[in-house]
Amino acid sequence: MEFKIIQKTCRSFTAELVNQDIYFSKESYNVYLNGACVIENETKNVFSVYGLNPNTEYEVAIGIEKEMHAAHKFTTDTELVRLNVKKFGAVGDGEADDTSMLQATILACPDHGTVYIPEGTYLTGPLFLKSHITIELDENAILLGTTDRNKYPILPGYTLHTDEQDEYYLGSWEGNPLTSMASLITGINVEDVRIIGKGTLEGNAHNGDWWIDVKNKKRAWRPRMLFLNNCKNIVLQGVRVQNSPSWTMHPYFSEDIKFLDMEITNPYNSHNTDGIDPESCTNVDIIGVKISVGDDCIAIKSGKLFMGKKFKKPSENFTIRNCIMEKGHGSVVVGSEIAGGVRNINVSQCLFRETDRGLRIKTRRGRGKDSILDQIHFSNIEMDGVLTPFVINMYYFCDPDGKSEYVWSKEALPVDDMTPAIKQLTFTDIVCHNAEVAASFFYGLPESPIEEVKLENIRFDFKEDAKAGEPAMMSYLDPVKKMGIFARHVNKLTLDNVKLAGFEGKEKDIESVACVIEK
Repeated sequence: MEFKIIQKTCRSFTAELVNQDIYFSKESYNVYLNGACVIENETKNVFSVYGLNPNTEYEVAIGIEKEMHAAHKFTTDTELVRLNVKKFGAVGDGEADDTSMLQATILACPDHGTVYIPEGTYLTGPLFLKSHITIELDENAILLGTTDRNKYPILPGYTLHTDEQDEYYLGSWEGNPLTSMASLITGINVEDVRIIGKGTLEGNAHNGDWWIDVKNKKRAWRPRMLFLNNCKNIVLQGVRVQNSPSWTMHPYFSEDIKFLDMEITNPYNSHNTDGIDPESCTNVDIIGVKISVGDDCIAIKSGKLFMGKKFKKPSENFTIRNCIMEKGHGSVVVGSEIAGGVRNINVSQCLFRETDRGLRIKTRRGRGKDSILDQIHFSNIEMDGVLTPFVINMYYFCDPDGKSEYVWSKEALPVDDMTPAIKQLTFTDIVCHNAEVAASFFYGLPESPIEEVKLENIRFDFKEDAKAGEPAMMSYLDPVKKMGIFARHVNKLTLDNVKLAGFEGKEKDIESVACVIEK
């Protein structure tokens, strides 16, 4: 049993077993720190230890029944000072407004310092990050978001530069630079920040009106729990995040972002409460995260047409590993706001449970010629109760014009600056139990077919009492159940050792596919 340390801070570390097990280790194990057992009977592939001392060497080992299997030495990061928010006047009783005290501690913290939030419930509005610091939440610490909309600063969507030659973008909403409220944790042009610990970021949306009348902007568009605008080298480790007013974690035009050993939870019927929505980001790691939400669990984006054309900034180089996605509309989703493109996405050792779709790609005419999706790879995945495991939909019908004839027409339209493209996708070593609607649904555009889809070593079976539903959000689809592999407008489709059991009707319904390879 081997492991590697994937992140260390001044007060903590996160490690990951080196195996092919899916989220859970086949054997439970203990974790030892300098010879003392600190975690007993751990079952996850990813684990973290907190409460360490700064600038100190430790030896961490794992073992089964006191038999050591592996050990690594490491030294925690240096910490200049540790500032306790209660010494700055924070009360932590859940009733007093602690916003200014918490913000003062953050602003007063020097480089390589730590803001320590001890046990307590801290009622707060949005807090703005500062570079080169650590924020540590005690296991029993809760940052409780206020439900008063008037206490959320507004981030203008764009502000004209003084020379009137360009614009400065702050607020964002669903792929456009629109005025929105600052988020509970907001980072603007900051770098080198660690948010660590076993505490909770509580959005408190269930006690407010955030999920009511969501289509209407009230003062500004809703806040997220975390918004990172043009940030670098940010780590979230261990914290629990729940009841977000809208998208939960939203890195935006940022790079080197890590979400490690976390839990993100929103009610299944909450509106637009995606788990993690990286938008036009580079180098994102999502490892050991459990997500159960009211929309897509992970949704990779790169803006609508205006931002895509202006910046041509794709989301790229993502690692998603050892995660659980539960409930929600999609487990790992690409789109639909992807005008800047998406490439090099690797998803492995993940468990998808009871989501509407497993892989979900949603795009449409109008996303533009820079909306190129390429090198998306899923491997070693287990799905259970996912209604449709694989969906690639180039007719996604949301947005004000989503149900227009331009979007839904099945005729081949001219290829122009508004035409998106999907290139190579591969799915290997995946088991899909208890599907209900369809095994796979691939629908490209006649003028822009999906270039290549490869399924290798895939097993599908269907729930005996499956209910009918639409496999994709596109116009004029009839409900189906237990449908096999459906494909339209794909240049190359490879089915290598793909087995289906319990389907109804055709095992494979394939038309307008230039090359089908079956092994």
